[in-house]
Amino acid sequence: MTTLVLTLVGDDRAGIVAAVATVVDAAGGNWGSSQLAELSGAFAGIVEVSVPDDRADELREALSGMEGLVTVAAVGAASAAHAPARHLALQVLGNDHPGIVREITAALSAHGLSIDRMTTEVRDAAMSGGSLFEASIEARVPAGLDVNDVRGELERVAAEIQVDLTVSD
Repeated sequence: MTTLVLTLVGDDRAGIVAAVATVVDAAGGNWGSSQLAELSGAFAGIVEVSVPDDRADELREALSGMEGLVTVAAVGAASAAHAPARHLALQVLGNDHPGIVREITAALSAHGLSIDRMTTEVRDAAMSGGSLFEASIEARVPAGLDVNDVRGELERVAAEIQVDLTVSD
């Protein structure tokens, strides 16, 4: 089997997922892990698909005809199978302001952590009338790294940018 990663980006409309799933199924593919979302009228997603080796080109060609919606990337065997890894889970909450994502992700990157999953949301703050920023991040920790070093750096950054941070491993 060949593993492909599809990125979907376009104006949101009914039937996008069904159309892509139909093309994947017609090529004998299997829809695996995915993350899909509508944001401000746009649809975006990423999907892992496995397809028989002899039908991968057929699937790529069929997807390329979907009005510029789908981009396909092949995943090598080494990338598709992750070795067991340690993870850090981060929860960030604070008044929304520019730079929160930049500062937190820069601290993770400086220690060699790779983000496996991240979700963010800005919502109205009930009492203050402003906006709250919330992030949930799952990051892969490199072998041999002392998690306490990362935790200390993240706590320093959180204090500097005035957000609440919870870190668990």
